[in-house]
Amino acid sequence: MTFAIAFLLTTAALTGQSQRPAIIDLWMSGKPAFGIYAPNENPGPRGQGPRPAVYTREGGEKLAMNPLYDFVFLNLEGSYDGAAIKAIADGLRSSAAAGRKALIVRIPSIEKDGADATRMRVKEAFDAGADGVTIPHIRSVDEAKQAIGFFRDARANVWSPSNRNGDRIAMLMLEDPAAVGQAREIADLAGYSILACGIGSLAQALGGDREGAEAGTQKVLVEARRAKLVDMLTFNAQDAGKRVKEGFLALLTQGSGADEAIKAGRAAAGR
Repeated sequence: MTFAIAFLLTTAALTGQSQRPAIIDLWMSGKPAFGIYAPNENPGPRGQGPRPAVYTREGGEKLAMNPLYDFVFLNLEGSYDGAAIKAIADGLRSSAAAGRKALIVRIPSIEKDGADATRMRVKEAFDAGADGVTIPHIRSVDEAKQAIGFFRDARANVWSPSNRNGDRIAMLMLEDPAAVGQAREIADLAGYSILACGIGSLAQALGGDREGAEAGTQKVLVEARRAKLVDMLTFNAQDAGKRVKEGFLALLTQGSGADEAIKAGRAAAGR
């Protein structure tokens, strides 16, 4: 190792710069990664409906210490909060962290808050320490192209089938029947990492038809795998083995049974 390279590596370590998240190397080897929703840290009064979300650095540090988690999914779709991204990102980079966990942040949709706000939030999320950004409720091929453009505008080095040296994650979600019907065309677009079907939202859009939502999920999975994209899906301990066998490479869970679900998934995946 030359002095110059050693100096750069030392400087990166001292300034908190890090290599790309380990989740990408898992995907490169064809292995599934397992993650958890960042939990709302606001206990709130009982019986008074939804609690305003609170996310802290301390909460991120707690997540960082759990060796089962490959990634943390911060859901800000309902209420965007840039400070929450920085708090969780800082916590995940704790010196006590068990490995380099990826932080993937879901922001509000283009439909909900508009293109300008979405573009700004993609960049802001990366600047605050996110490894990946999820744009939900993509409605068409044209909107998918627009969303991918936001990652280019943010100058993110997106890991994708055409850029295996990337270090950032770009995720698009299809959550209504019309969008799922365009899954093949969307999968063929370049410049992003994950194509997923929001199975709960799709079921809702189908009037509660869970079988139809499962069929849509499988359709998106087929196209994602064909295009060598990752597909993410929620799971639990009961269906962990099934989802691993089907080929989902990013599996996400939550709640008190999260660790047991991930243990089941890891066992099924030989991890």
